[in-house]
Amino acid sequence: MPHIAVVGSGPSGVYTAQGLVRQDRVPDIRVDVLDRLPCPYGLVRYGVAPDHEKIKSLQSNLRAVLEDERVRFLGGVEIGPALPPAKLLELYDAVVYCVGAAADRRLGVPGEDLPGSWSATDFVAWYSAHPDAVDGGFVRGVRTAVAIGVGNVSVDVTRILARGAAELLPTDMPRAALDTLAASEVRDVHMVGRRGPSQARFTTKELRELGSLPDTQVLVDERELAQDPAYTDPSALPAALRRNIEVLRGWAAEPPRGTRRRIHLRFYLRPTEVLAGDDGRVAGVRFERTRPDGHGGVTGTGGFEEIGAELVLRSVGYRGVPLEGLPFDESSGTVPHEAGRVLRDARVAPGEYVAGWIKRGPTGVIGTNRPCAKETVTSLLDDATAVVGTARDPLSGLIAAGARPVRWDGWRAIERAEAELGRGLGRGSVKIPDWEGLLGAARDS
Repeated sequence: MPHIAVVGSGPSGVYTAQGLVRQDRVPDIRVDVLDRLPCPYGLVRYGVAPDHEKIKSLQSNLRAVLEDERVRFLGGVEIGPALPPAKLLELYDAVVYCVGAAADRRLGVPGEDLPGSWSATDFVAWYSAHPDAVDGGFVRGVRTAVAIGVGNVSVDVTRILARGAAELLPTDMPRAALDTLAASEVRDVHMVGRRGPSQARFTTKELRELGSLPDTQVLVDERELAQDPAYTDPSALPAALRRNIEVLRGWAAEPPRGTRRRIHLRFYLRPTEVLAGDDGRVAGVRFERTRPDGHGGVTGTGGFEEIGAELVLRSVGYRGVPLEGLPFDESSGTVPHEAGRVLRDARVAPGEYVAGWIKRGPTGVIGTNRPCAKETVTSLLDDATAVVGTARDPLSGLIAAGARPVRWDGWRAIERAEAELGRGLGRGSVKIPDWEGLLGAARDS
């Protein structure tokens, strides 16, 4: 009975497990889905904004795979010094790493590490109750925030900053984050991109949501839009980008309405410095104005603009991080591979595979992980005669290496505890935000 380990329980990991057990080329495959956290679903649980219930409902589809009798969820299992990749490969017939891209890209400008300057991922982890998150006092004393980047994560953090308590109350946001955001005095959020609207990475659905927030107006400067060569004639753009242009054009035509909150969408501004105030904290961002260079990029104009702010959230992309014991390409932030087969010194490493962002880089949406996982699964099945060895249960080996796995019943106990926590607060299910609480709930199973 071949036994495969899939490291990571986000969409790429679950789709990989699904592909392995729902095929008929190699019979009787068993899959252990390992995760460092005691909770499954990866970024669907800890990255999707809490007010995006439709996307979060994807957990039901992932759950169906993890409840398959041929799949076993083992949370709380960390690949590291005590359980390195070489040891894992001794325990399993093959290992597929689906560990994502956990680090943020940096701006590389002075002042980036000032108090009050955070990666957007830090902010998302806090309001999503990730157990590694810190309460950085993100919005305390903040009236103006700057989100650098024009992708969906930047849209998410902008929307959360502009939402009211009544709109966040039905979500599973942890109590401390909800109370802090409810007391927020943020009135202006500037979302800023160095290029034009036709290069922005947000989707039209996410963009439109900004215009539906109560007592909030989206302000767009048509002069900045008009710098984009595609603005006056968007016919050559893909349909999704044409729709973005239409939404922005409509907002640019609206007069100011005197709403309580304002979202400023800015383009052709490149950050050059995060500015410090007299107290040593963030006081704003200095930007250089840019213009199209005629080749799809931008060039600096030599003109500058400063936007005052007490909070800066950097959202300019993600990057994979090395996993000790696996090869890593620093230039791409990925594990070198050939159709999902890990390459060591340019040679295929038998039994080791990758899928998801650690394979292809941080590109695509959740659904992009399906064909990515399918390619890797196909490679593994093609190699099955070489990599599939003895039939054994690796659980005892994991425990001997110091792991204390949280199994599916432990996760269900966490779910019950979160439902009970929400009932006590007069809400729906509310996430447990700390390791002690999660592991304590799991032990109750």
